Amino acid sequence: MPRTKTNFIDLLVELPWWVSVILSASAYVIMAYGLPNVQTDNPMIAMVFNAFAIPAPFIASIILLVAPFAYFNSRRKAKQLDTQRSLDTIRDLHWRNFEELVAEAYRRQGYRVTEGGYGADGGIDLVLRKGEEIVLVQCKQWKAQKVGVSVVREMFGVLTASNASRVFIICSGKFTQQAIDFASSKPISLLGADELLSLIQNVQSQTTLETAKPAICPRCGSGLVERQAKRGANAGNSFLGCSSFPKCRYTE
Repeated sequence: MPRTKTNFIDLLVELPWWVSVILSASAYVIMAYGLPNVQTDNPMIAMVFNAFAIPAPFIASIILLVAPFAYFNSRRKAKQLDTQRSLDTIRDLHWRNFEELVAEAYRRQGYRVTEGGYGADGGIDLVLRKGEEIVLVQCKQWKAQKVGVSVVREMFGVLTASNASRVFIICSGKFTQQAIDFASSKPISLLGADELLSLIQNVQSQTTLETAKPAICPRCGSGLVERQAKRGANAGNSFLGCSSFPKCRYTE
């Protein structure tokens, strides 16, 4: 998809919120203390370095203010993925939201994801990294038109000119038989609508299982279960107790 020029603040919003915090602190320390303390025999350079201390609090504050926006942006992407229930809802997404959906799905699979939109990308919408593996991703939010072999050929050319190991081409529809045949013998994976929906549902299930994990007793490692006090000042109130009771009497 065509990209619009993106400024530095837009880039920070797309990154994890803690990047803004670290960058803000680093900018302040460098500008307020690092540069002014650089030893130089040139009085002009020394004056310039000392001048950086003046705007340091302002610039650091601007960068820090991006952190909450980055946090809520990441929450928005997570919610966007968790609310998908069918191919119809996926196909209704704007192309940019479609790319965000795919990015979030692979992020939950343990990939470090770099989203596109920051310059000429040569057809690359996402870059996935896990260990030594680098995967290039192109997303096609085409509701009616099938993704043809020309798109696959183009991405194969991008792959051969890069240091990536594979290419994923992901669409909300289908691929032509020519595209499938061309990709079959190459390090190119084609994910159509059904495969994409399966991917989304799998990462949604993983999140549900993680949040549904039982509480663990910190003393013995057994599970905590909900109980109800039968006597004493807290009679009738619920609490969590170790399932190994009476061997372990931990409660919270």
